[in-house]
Amino acid sequence: MKVKIKPGILNGTIEIPPSKSYSHRAVIAAALASGEKSKIDNLKFSVDITTTTDIMENWGAKVIRGENFLEIVGNDGKVVPRDKYTQCNESGSTIRFLIPIGITSENELIFDGKGKLVDRPLDTYYKIFDKQKIFYKTEKGKLPLEIKGKLQSGIYEIDGNISSQFITGLLYALPLLEGNSKIVINKSLESKGYIDLTLEILKIAGIEIINNGYKSFDIRGNQKYKSFDYTVEGDYSQVAFWIVAGIISSNRDNKIKCLHVNKNSLQGDREIIEIVQRMGANLEIYDDYVIVKPSKTKGTVIDVSQCPDIAPILTVLGALSEGETQIINGERLRIKESDRITSIKTELNKLGAKVEEKGDDLVIQGVDGFKGGVTVSAWNDHRIAMSLAIASTRCEKEIVIEEAESVKKSYPHFLGRV
Repeated sequence: MKVKIKPGILNGTIEIPPSKSYSHRAVIAAALASGEKSKIDNLKFSVDITTTTDIMENWGAKVIRGENFLEIVGNDGKVVPRDKYTQCNESGSTIRFLIPIGITSENELIFDGKGKLVDRPLDTYYKIFDKQKIFYKTEKGKLPLEIKGKLQSGIYEIDGNISSQFITGLLYALPLLEGNSKIVINKSLESKGYIDLTLEILKIAGIEIINNGYKSFDIRGNQKYKSFDYTVEGDYSQVAFWIVAGIISSNRDNKIKCLHVNKNSLQGDREIIEIVQRMGANLEIYDDYVIVKPSKTKGTVIDVSQCPDIAPILTVLGALSEGETQIINGERLRIKESDRITSIKTELNKLGAKVEEKGDDLVIQGVDGFKGGVTVSAWNDHRIAMSLAIASTRCEKEIVIEEAESVKKSYPHFLGRV
């Protein structure tokens, strides 16, 4: 899908969609619960969330779908697939969360995916399968992945500098096993914020995890997930787009009010607030909303190791800020839906930005505005598509975004708001 966007000024109030990270976690916990039904409220059924929901239903949960909620009767912690084929589409969270959960019961499963998910690394789990002699079959580490066996309790040593999604998957699965387990983190743990979200939802669902300063986690076996009601808060990785949109507005009288933004959120992407304020952004922060006003910002050094999802839109802000901005520690940006270091650099430079790639970092020299008048590609990556759409508001001429349909992955109604 190609979308043509004419430069314009954004102004008004926007309802921020619910957190995708919390939504995945809540749906999975409810689907594993015993007892009465759980209700997960304030949901948006992006492709990723629909994918997770469909799989948990296939594995034995009973699901009633509303317009913006789910009612789920869990399967008492049992995974009983009606169909062994498990299509995860392009959702890294779905596949990494669900692989260990799927084999807490003796099962034969085939996990598959689409797009870049086929190539995204799963070596952390392959090492566990080798150690526990669980049968698995894959072609050069790529999807589809066939697994047959049952996960065993015990000690799990995990590198902290890989995706926290592997740790989350184990934190969900290990309480269901018969014996006690321990996850030991080698090297420093990145994306601690995402682990905090996991522990929060597990606690709500009645699961006890002992966090030893993020160096290890003690997990008692034979635990039961309990049903619960939960309202999903707004997504900081999505509010980041509107915060930047408000900052870079060329009309100094405009403002953007972002609703459903929890001031005390545990989301790692909440770091967007501190980053843009450090750059000089004019924000008014309230308990559950933020008001953003046009601001003259200055370059800074931004470490995205704990918040990689907001790196593309921060590159847009850096490109329109005075002086030099550096985005550092972006290794994991290479293995997202696109290589986000290369993709955002390439497309913003087409618009007239000055972005240079140095290893896994980006070095950005600020410009006064973008030229536009070109066709850019989203690289089939929702966060690149949305970043380019926000960048278009500071272009002199209209732009065309190819593969704009990629926004469906996380924010299907985004383009109707720009």
